[in-house]
Amino acid sequence: MAVHPAQLGRFFEDFEVGDVYQHPFGRTISEADSTWFTLLTCNTNQNHFNAHLAASNPITDGKIIVNSGLTVALVLGLSVIDMSQNAVANLGWTDIKLTFPVYIGDTIYAESICIDKRESAKRPFAGIVTMITRGLNQNGDQIVSWKRTVMVPKADSGIGKDYFPAAKGGPLELPAD
Repeated sequence: MAVHPAQLGRFFEDFEVGDVYQHPFGRTISEADSTWFTLLTCNTNQNHFNAHLAASNPITDGKIIVNSGLTVALVLGLSVIDMSQNAVANLGWTDIKLTFPVYIGDTIYAESICIDKRESAKRPFAGIVTMITRGLNQNGDQIVSWKRTVMVPKADSGIGKDYFPAAKGGPLELPAD
């Protein structure tokens, strides 16, 4: 088993079953993040934005709880840099489990393990990678987990490469003295 340092994007050949990817970013959830996401998704459960009502919730110790949709979206986003930066399609999510509450002020991290990879039967330029991803809070409590499958291009496909535009004014150069 190998632990991979952060890098931007992987191709099908870069994945090995059993390898763990500790995703490089952590993200602290602010009250604005939680409120905006809840409003954006039209979630009317006041435990996400009404401190007075949330104070009576025995499950959340009386605190505003972060919208679980935000928790899932954030952990997914944190995993993209390693697991699906170059993916051409999400193929499925299963077994989503919310295992520990997330509160405003928590810092979220994510890690994934590659559990399967295979060549695509229909698309010779790509392979199918399956992973388990989990989110952790700043104390190491597992807050969420799932199994996800993505289609990732092979390195020689050209997909995800050479997309940076050529500058019309020529290459960037050091200024003359």
